[in-house]
Amino acid sequence: AFEAYYLGTHMPLVAAAPALARAEASIGLPGPDGSAPPFYRLFEAWFDSPEHLAAVTGSPEWQKVVADVPKFATGGVTILLSQQV
Repeated sequence: AFEAYYLGTHMPLVAAAPALARAEASIGLPGPDGSAPPFYRLFEAWFDSPEHLAAVTGSPEWQKVVADVPKFATGGVTILLSQQV
């Protein structure tokens, strides 16, 4: 059910938002010792600049993405921001 919702509902919302510089979605794998990964899904959104980040995340389309997350991410969400230097 998670995958059906994520791929069929959530990711089309992401695609409808203003263009990201790059986006990647992945699934966590077990650790070398077979332990469960600390996350099920990972989504990375790349932006060209702080201004691009503000433009995308401030858009009405991205607000729909944010509002949709609690509908499927029942285990919580961690957001990390970083900048390449």
